[in-house]
Amino acid sequence: MTSADLAHRLGIPSGPLFFPVTAYGADGSVDLDTYRAHVRQGVEAGAAAVFACCGTGEFHALTPEEFETCVRAAVEETAGRVPVVAGAGYGTALAVRYARLAEAAGADGLLAMPPYLVVAGQEGLLRHYREVAAATALPVIVYQRDNAVFTPESVVELARTEGIIGLKDGLGDLDLMQRIVSAVRTEVPGDFLYFNGLPTAEQTQLAYHAIGVPLYSSAVFCFAPEIALAFHRALIDGDRATVDRLLDGFYRPFVELRARGRGYAVSLVKAGVRMRGLDVGEVRPPLHEPGGDHVKQLAEIIERGYALLEEAQ
Repeated sequence: MTSADLAHRLGIPSGPLFFPVTAYGADGSVDLDTYRAHVRQGVEAGAAAVFACCGTGEFHALTPEEFETCVRAAVEETAGRVPVVAGAGYGTALAVRYARLAEAAGADGLLAMPPYLVVAGQEGLLRHYREVAAATALPVIVYQRDNAVFTPESVVELARTEGIIGLKDGLGDLDLMQRIVSAVRTEVPGDFLYFNGLPTAEQTQLAYHAIGVPLYSSAVFCFAPEIALAFHRALIDGDRATVDRLLDGFYRPFVELRARGRGYAVSLVKAGVRMRGLDVGEVRPPLHEPGGDHVKQLAEIIERGYALLEEAQ
């Protein structure tokens, strides 16, 4: 099966990509019932796909057993309505193990995150992702960020690798991404997928869309799906007035608050989910909870975002 065939099989439609948080109980263990409710609510709200146990889902904090249980629960709750993509990471041997656990749990695809700790050269990175892709029959999206940054030539090689169907960019170098898109379009024509994976991707999606990156992750969808959906509709419809109104009144303030604490790309989102009525617990260390003043500011930003939706009606 070619990469294009796998991309078609994964079948991610246009729409917000949902990265559910992982719910923990008061004792710190995984709260599977609440996690299931969170996934179910996201699918019912209109998620285009569920990315289980990835960055927002605290992949780094889960044991292999917890990971497999959560991925299986996400698969069961989506019931085939949308694809489920699971994270896979760490060194090559562990990434392969997580990939196989995800396949056994019924996932439709993998998001291959950067290798743990080491800063590798392009040859080593290519070998790593090729081994992950060869480990299962699942289509693989490679996540570019931190210590996994690729040259356009390397992404061409990834696009030629059986099983690898796309690249998610969490780096934010638009010049590099434009050259990557151009190189793959020239050398490997087909259906290679591109995702904007920056935190609060809506803030940069106008620019990414312009260079040929149509898909993006939406952490906001976790706690304010109506806002995320309204932004996506406006973006697709070319409704620049609504896009700008939401960027100016909601997304920019949220991004500025998120920048005030390390790890807030996860812990602030989790606080937002709790605020909307679902007790998903706190983040696991080494992440920490946002301060009380920041939580108050988050509540005000969310309230303002929903007020903007009402003003538009």
